[in-house]
Amino acid sequence: MIKPPFRSWADVRNAWKTLAGYERFEVVVALLLRGVIGIIIVVALYRLIAGVVDTILLRALNPLDHVVFQQVFGAIMTLLIALEFNHTLRYVAPGARGIIQARIVILIALLALARKIIVADLFEIAPAELLGLAALSLSLGVTYWLVRDTDEGRRRRKDGRAPSASGPV
Repeated sequence: MIKPPFRSWADVRNAWKTLAGYERFEVVVALLLRGVIGIIIVVALYRLIAGVVDTILLRALNPLDHVVFQQVFGAIMTLLIALEFNHTLRYVAPGARGIIQARIVILIALLALARKIIVADLFEIAPAELLGLAALSLSLGVTYWLVRDTDEGRRRRKDGRAPSASGPV
């Protein structure tokens, strides 16, 4: 059974008594990682705001210029990736294993790959590197689809519904 994430310190204190030694270690590491990533998010947000103010308002650069757009949108994607990673660490609770975390990790990888493609200057990238990015995108997309499909099948069997060939409901 998957345990819900710890939503408050009271949840951590209540569960602490029932956790084994290694489970306690995992919870402490996850909480420390969330703190570190939180600091990174705050610093990145500050840098994004300062960069946008400096670039667009003070230098009067056009935000539709592809170079400016790539820089700003790349910083935004970096923040989104950090936020999603921090959100994922909420689920590092004893018993929360398996397909859910694999799916989330694949989604974070897809976000990171999308960021790489957005900030890349496609005219400067070697064709082999572009082909590698395309192959990686395709393989992550197929992997996500397979994991999602497996997860949907498990959920239907648990609910007592017959799996359909049409995909998710």
